[in-house]
Amino acid sequence: MPGTSRPTLLDALLQAELDDLKERQLFRAPRTVGSAQGPVVTLDGREVLLFCSNNYLGLANHPQIIRAVQAAAATWGTGAGAARLISGHMTVHEEFERRAAQWLGCEAALGFGSGYLANLGTIPALAGPDDVILCDRLNHASLIDACRMSRAKLWVYPHGDASEVGRLLSRAQAFRRRLIVTDGLFSMDGDLAPLAALAEAADRHEAILMVDDAHGLFTLGEQGRGAGEACGVLDRIDLLMATCSKALGGYGGILFGSRTLIDYLRNRARTFIYTTALPPTVATANLAALELIARQPELRDRLRHNGERLRRGCQRYGMPIGEGRHQILPVLLGDSGRALRVAERLLEAGVLVPAIRPPTVPDGTARLRITVTAKHTDAQIDQLVDALHRGGQAEGLW
Repeated sequence: MPGTSRPTLLDALLQAELDDLKERQLFRAPRTVGSAQGPVVTLDGREVLLFCSNNYLGLANHPQIIRAVQAAAATWGTGAGAARLISGHMTVHEEFERRAAQWLGCEAALGFGSGYLANLGTIPALAGPDDVILCDRLNHASLIDACRMSRAKLWVYPHGDASEVGRLLSRAQAFRRRLIVTDGLFSMDGDLAPLAALAEAADRHEAILMVDDAHGLFTLGEQGRGAGEACGVLDRIDLLMATCSKALGGYGGILFGSRTLIDYLRNRARTFIYTTALPPTVATANLAALELIARQPELRDRLRHNGERLRRGCQRYGMPIGEGRHQILPVLLGDSGRALRVAERLLEAGVLVPAIRPPTVPDGTARLRITVTAKHTDAQIDQLVDALHRGGQAEGLW
């Protein structure tokens, strides 16, 4: 039976692959955090600074949200019990979708169990063998997987190359549908997609523009409406996906678009139809976080301040950082072993920033992916920069 101590052929085959990963310094194992998400967490019995969380606005353990969840548990219980189209669709799910769509300024929204499920459900529902998808080379894995699952023709274009998108679209007129798929704020590089140019190409060639703004929505733009607002083209994006697990500090995915699109996805997106609804406590947390963000724009201001402080500190020491100017800052080290060694030196200094290695990023681009939150202090950011400087010096990097 599975899980017994008797070795099996499967174990032998898998162990060989695991040994290969270890040899190439690509083996991964989670670290256990023994406290709530915050600027400081408990790791292996000691406190360390956390600079790798997507809890950008610091809401994952906000007291007001915790109280709302406690009340929701008393009212709704802990589980939704069924898929949304059976009996799992509750008032709180509907209210969150309505308020989120209203906040973004679009007609409707649809919640999914996660951002990954939102992408896996949406793209195959919209595109098939008669269609073509243009996908940025550095898109998130969920977008790439969804494009492959759709069975549409897949054309991967160089990262951020809107001119190439236009050239490809000029050759794509024979397809039934033409879908451009891109991240808004790229999660590993911290740069923005050229959304204005992509929207122009989509308009010119009658293509559909889909943006996964998991890391940008609620953090970028004057009103926090994400990469589309920051680029001035929010109203030209046909469908926009975001997660509730990052800036909102909760969990789940949400797809924004026209009422027609949302009605269509309710009937065609398999990851919506055949998945149990989010627990009502989680949907309540998402709703409470959305309401809090609307009342506290200073959270976004602080996040921007912290991102700039981190960037200036790394620039002061000549570190090889990416071009993005937001809350995600990669320190590009190239070699996986080098990235692992610097990450270990940081941890010795009380700072948690894991090394990011292939296949998460392309070969030869291993890095430290640093993220700041609105709750980090200036002193904590300076402590990170100093520890990173010392760790890089010890490796002869700068």
